[in-house]
Amino acid sequence: MKILIAEDETAIAEIICYNLQSEGFEADYAEDGAALLKKFNDEGADLLILDVMMPVKDGLETLKEVRQTSKVPVIMLTAKTSEQDRIAGLESGADDYVVKPFSMGELIARVKANLRRQGYENEEEDSDIVEGADLIIDGAKYEVLKRGEVVELTLREFELLKFLASDPGTVYSREELLEQVWGYEYYGDIRTVDVTVRRLREKIEDDGKDFRYILTKRGVGYYFGG
Repeated sequence: MKILIAEDETAIAEIICYNLQSEGFEADYAEDGAALLKKFNDEGADLLILDVMMPVKDGLETLKEVRQTSKVPVIMLTAKTSEQDRIAGLESGADDYVVKPFSMGELIARVKANLRRQGYENEEEDSDIVEGADLIIDGAKYEVLKRGEVVELTLREFELLKFLASDPGTVYSREELLEQVWGYEYYGDIRTVDVTVRRLREKIEDDGKDFRYILTKRGVGYYFGG
């Protein structure tokens, strides 16, 4: 499994690469987003780690370009602690983020969790197919069809939809969804769930109509209506 890192601080990039390689990953880095995109287009990768603040092309710009052609898992690194900065990354299609300063153990755990969700480390193929009205969710292909047309979702959007759809009518709190779908303990940023739900609704719900699939139980959380 290959991981590419975009980080303009060489010492940090080299430490990340060393630790990833120690865990058995192939890892390489670029010092800005433009160089990262060239490596990614030329060589491919199973996961990207993007620093937000970089010269030439920053992490958010790089992420937006990646998302035009790829669903590869993306983890953002940011020194910013503002909630709005983290939300901007999620709205641009990031799957996860780690705030600097971070422990290398935390970053490695996030890398492994995102790769598991992508299916690289699954021992058994998930072949579940969930159907709800005009929506078909294919767990084996990581594909969603709406009225026969493929809906382009990020990994996290797909996982959230699949999790809710697997148990229609059951209401899950934001904290439960963070734990079950994101795979890490709740750190206080429940807006992560709200942003992903909003992006998901924009893609699977009909414009100008009441929500049909992802519904809100006021004061409690979200559930799948089907």
